Amino acid sequence: MSYIKNLFDFLSAPTISFTLLTVAFPFIFPPSDWFDKKNKQWGIYKLWTNKGAFWIFMSITFFFVIGYFDPYFNLTMTKPDNIPIILMIYSMIFVIWLGMKQAYINDARLDRGEKPKEWNDPDDKVLVWPDLVYIELIALILFMVLLIVWSILIGAPLEEPANPAATPNPSKAPWYFLGLQEMLVYFDPWIAGIIFPIFIIVGMMAIPYMDINKKGDGYYSFKERRVGYFIFMYGWMVLWVFLIVIGTFFRGPNWNFFGPFEWWDPHKVVPLTNINLSEYVWVKLLNKGLPTSILAREAVGFVAVVGYLFVMPLLLAKTKLKKLYEHYGPVRYSTLMLFGLTMFSLPIKMYLRWLFNLKYIIAIPEWFFNI
Repeated sequence: MSYIKNLFDFLSAPTISFTLLTVAFPFIFPPSDWFDKKNKQWGIYKLWTNKGAFWIFMSITFFFVIGYFDPYFNLTMTKPDNIPIILMIYSMIFVIWLGMKQAYINDARLDRGEKPKEWNDPDDKVLVWPDLVYIELIALILFMVLLIVWSILIGAPLEEPANPAATPNPSKAPWYFLGLQEMLVYFDPWIAGIIFPIFIIVGMMAIPYMDINKKGDGYYSFKERRVGYFIFMYGWMVLWVFLIVIGTFFRGPNWNFFGPFEWWDPHKVVPLTNINLSEYVWVKLLNKGLPTSILAREAVGFVAVVGYLFVMPLLLAKTKLKKLYEHYGPVRYSTLMLFGLTMFSLPIKMYLRWLFNLKYIIAIPEWFFNI
């Protein structure tokens, strides 16, 4: 059992677990024909069958059972404010499996020339009263009973009033903000705490206006919306839910990373030598001191950011994404690229930190402006 725990501790390191999840994601949710061919060739699509769901459920349960009997992970698992995370993992896997299973069933029906299972006669309607209201009333009563029983059996995780002389270590935000707190490791607060949340909310609101693909409306279909599935699921599962899980179970004292079966040693010291891009260019590459002019010092960083956010979309619109640009138009294409490139800047910044100890691409502490 100790070997299994050590293996879990090794694989759960963010540099490894995030990489494995990122590499496997295009095969689980194939965004192109090549990945779809490999998905079927290797049998990955069987994850979305009843047998596949059973093995996913058993694997997650096996991990939590081992953790429950571990003296260290048990302390984290059984905290009242961490129990919703465990329920979220199970519920998230269930709804993803259910949606993907129905999507694959409909794709098979469409290939045979049949209509999707959800396809109904336009005259077949469901009335708000009594059909919908009746179902909502029953759901309201059931969840009210569930929350009452939960509050009786599990004490609310309320602590003593805030005391500046006794700061908890680690000091964690509520679970639904732990994804943002994990982003603060790689970005300044004005980006991780303001820009990203605004982009997430506005981006979700903009989906109905940017998505002009009429296929898949009213029914599940993965084949007709592969790219959309991949982008949305990667942003939600990897760049949000996964970061919440990391912040909940694997971030310990001083926000250091600990394996699930590792003791949270408050004296653990992790050597870090994070440096900025300007220091890489001027000090390491050119063997000079940093220029006194802020704009000259951060010129390379500004070129990199402007090139990534504004120049690259223009080049892609003229080359690889020319059809996408013509199909969506300049406004939708620009909005889509802005949201997409901003989303993918998070894993890019994470890998730059892990591989090159790069702290900021643009570092202007004089103006409180760091990227």
